[in-house]
Amino acid sequence: MTVIGWVQIALYCAILVALAKPLGWFITRVFNGERTFLTPVLRPVETSLYRLAGIDETREQHWLTYATAMLVFHVAGFLFLYALMRLQAALPLNPMEMSAVAPDLSFNTAVSFITNTNWQNYGGESTMSYLVQMLGLTHQNFLSAATGIVLAVALIRGFARASAQTVGNFWVDLTRCTLYILLPICIIYALFLVSQGMPQTLGPSVEATTLEGAKQTIAVGPVASQVAIKMLGTNGGGFFNANAAHPFENPTALSNFMQIISIFAIGAAMTNVFGRMVGDQRQGWAILAVMGVLFVAGVAVTYWAEARGNDAFTALGLAGGNMEGKEVRFGIVASALFAVVTTAASCGAVNAMHDSFTALGGMIPMINMQLGEIIVGGVGAGLYGMLLFVVLAMFVAGLMVGRTPEYIGKKIEAREVKLAMLAILVLPLMILGWTAVAVVYPTATASMANAGPHGFSEVLYAFTSQTANNGSAFGGLTGNILFYNLTGAISMLVGRFWMIVPAMAIAGSLAAKKSVPASAGTFPTDGGLFIGLVVGVILIIGGLTFFPALALGPIVEHFAMTSGTLY
Repeated sequence: MTVIGWVQIALYCAILVALAKPLGWFITRVFNGERTFLTPVLRPVETSLYRLAGIDETREQHWLTYATAMLVFHVAGFLFLYALMRLQAALPLNPMEMSAVAPDLSFNTAVSFITNTNWQNYGGESTMSYLVQMLGLTHQNFLSAATGIVLAVALIRGFARASAQTVGNFWVDLTRCTLYILLPICIIYALFLVSQGMPQTLGPSVEATTLEGAKQTIAVGPVASQVAIKMLGTNGGGFFNANAAHPFENPTALSNFMQIISIFAIGAAMTNVFGRMVGDQRQGWAILAVMGVLFVAGVAVTYWAEARGNDAFTALGLAGGNMEGKEVRFGIVASALFAVVTTAASCGAVNAMHDSFTALGGMIPMINMQLGEIIVGGVGAGLYGMLLFVVLAMFVAGLMVGRTPEYIGKKIEAREVKLAMLAILVLPLMILGWTAVAVVYPTATASMANAGPHGFSEVLYAFTSQTANNGSAFGGLTGNILFYNLTGAISMLVGRFWMIVPAMAIAGSLAAKKSVPASAGTFPTDGGLFIGLVVGVILIIGGLTFFPALALGPIVEHFAMTSGTLY
């Protein structure tokens, strides 16, 4: 570890904190329907879209109607994307004449992109046409990201409102999020990425002659437009198989730094949106502090593990840390920081191969996802995931003092606690359940590239990533087989929607309650004690749930490494 490395990490954190307030202010105004600097240009477009779709923007929805609209919207998106891939060979904008995508892979990919997971059991440049990349994948990158944001806003309204029966209008929220927030930022962002050397073309692949005289096909395409939203919307699906490690998806150190900034930007700002909407910005800063504590701890462990390297190699005089699977243009610190950022958010983009990390370095990204990616998290999804843990933390606090817990003026009662537990228990159900099946099913174990604890980690990481709607791959696992395509799709659907629906039910329940004024017995939720309580609850729940599985994988692999056994 070096001073320069820690300066990079500190600079990253400082920029994120600085962005949270102004971006949170803008997002709050958008969802409140207030005027912004984009209103003169975009308001006519917005109203035209409402007229075209027959939507009354003044009419709000009950939480159940809101959730139903969201589910119907995603069913339509799934069918459209699935059909697009199955008919790819007959559709235009396919200069490389790629064939139709296989049914099971089409199913897995369609589920992956509508759930904001963007898990990829294929190489983008060799499997998907330009039309599918743009109209299918990039299109869903916008809509799935917008869905996460609007659901978080609906939950915030549940805390902010009193004696209300509605939590907003899904169609209005989705339109405003896409039109005012995601599209304008991505247009500017894509232009910046092009300036860094990222391709944005509809031309076919380029033929090049190497120094040895051989012919090489260099894939290009509309890359910058997809990368912009994959990062800002914490989607993560890469245009190329190597994702952000590919020089066309991540050409320079500056593009790398801007990409990790964009992954966290909206997620961090949503905490400020929460504080503004509930009328106390200190509440938002407290939640951001919880996220920050967990994030900094994860970065410190990963950076230390990768900078320390492999004991067996160090004994041979090979010092300098673990550079296996990392790009030289990024180095250890930028690779470690990217790995923690992308798994602390539901992004899934990678600029290094996590399969090549040390055992402990690869464990932290896995833990980030197993905690529900609440450490800043996906756009919107991180906030409503964190608020579920806040509900549980307040329940624990209430038990300790013997009174009904309150949070932001709302009584946290049995219904909210049960719904929060239902949402959180989804993660171990899918992650541990399918991992247990995969490690004893011969067809599944045949896809593992490594034996022993490292092979187990490959499988555990795959189901962790898909259930947590992250999409990053540990590597070393051949996922494009029927078993993993189907079980992975189930994990993604359950991980997304079995968390969303209980969260929406909590929003409706809280919105209908009266606000309770603070009293002498009210637990303060904007200070250090609250931050420590929430961090403790998260770590205890995560540890009790996943430590046995981690002990079978990365933990035992680490101790094996220290004794000279490698996998």
